[in-house]
Amino acid sequence: MTRDAWLAKHPYLNGMAGLQTLMDTALAEARIPTCENPAWNPYLDDFYAGVPLLLSSRITIDFLPPAEALASLVRALASKPLPEELASKIGDLAGDLQSDSSLAHRAVAWLFARDTFIPRHPGLLYYLGWTVMARYLHRVVAAFGQWREEERWLRNYCPTCGSSPGMAQLVGSDPARLRLLSCSCCATRWRYRRTGCPFCDTEDDRGLAILTIEREDALRIEYCKTCGGYLKTYGGEGSEPLLLADWTSLHLDVIARDRGLKRYAGSLYQL
Repeated sequence: MTRDAWLAKHPYLNGMAGLQTLMDTALAEARIPTCENPAWNPYLDDFYAGVPLLLSSRITIDFLPPAEALASLVRALASKPLPEELASKIGDLAGDLQSDSSLAHRAVAWLFARDTFIPRHPGLLYYLGWTVMARYLHRVVAAFGQWREEERWLRNYCPTCGSSPGMAQLVGSDPARLRLLSCSCCATRWRYRRTGCPFCDTEDDRGLAILTIEREDALRIEYCKTCGGYLKTYGGEGSEPLLLADWTSLHLDVIARDRGLKRYAGSLYQL
């Protein structure tokens, strides 16, 4: 499935697609660096104990480059023709960053501990911050996926950044189909139980339900009858960059919300 074909089928996503295109251009101008892989062995005990990689004191990650890249991204966006409301918010962030040299560093820390300070336009800053961090951590996420033992992390939060899953993916063929959870922040995917709710941890598969969407063969909504939490689920392979991007299935979030279901994971698109 290509992006153009998806947008032809879902024209109401064109506005978000335009924002993504604009963001890609600004990211290229900001020249987001790539994080070097850390030494893995000192982290092994924390991994077994359930401590996410980026929250471990045994791992050294340099967060100065993404802080500088975030400031550069805001400056690049401030020079672009933006919708009026977005332009106003970007202008506010650009002014704040110019007047406070520590703001970008505090913003990066806030992505992991969202009680450290209260920024203006938190939804926008969350989107921009994780967009930068996902690019910066791309090599680390890939290498971490090769290093870790998936069977030792069947937890309901991201092994890289600690976020709740935003989406899920079913891979392989029944009856041995695997369920992967997908982080909408850092783009990590990890193994989880085939049945069970990743939010309230109920293991009773009778408490889970599926909501299929007309003319959406690749996507569906899986939800828990106990806690009301839901996951948008991609039931295939080969189109992960598109169908696990979260913004390409925002219409499923609307459908789930209209049915009283809850999204427990943070969304980058609460702008």
